[in-house]
Amino acid sequence: MRIQNHPILCFNRGKQIKFYYNGKELIGYEGETIAAALYANGIFKFSESKKLKRPRGIFCAIGHCSSCLMTVDGVPNVRTCITPLKDGMRVESENIGVEINE
Repeated sequence: MRIQNHPILCFNRGKQIKFYYNGKELIGYEGETIAAALYANGIFKFSESKKLKRPRGIFCAIGHCSSCLMTVDGVPNVRTCITPLKDGMRVESENIGVEINE
């Protein structure tokens, strides 16, 4: 689910590359953001709210909120909406299914 044609914007995609999300191999394009590649692969839920377990996805898409934080290549709390995708990247959800006791 990628935008192919747009009346104003031009999409200069890099080469097609493989990356991994929660262990599953996916395809993206070099230079697009991790979040864009996940959306294009049909992944819209990036995390859950701690208390009510509500799904979180892209919210601001400019790196100001924390809705898209994931672990990337072992580094936690990476803002996937502004981080470029690279070949072989390993992206992991951080708090989906984690129980929070309050």
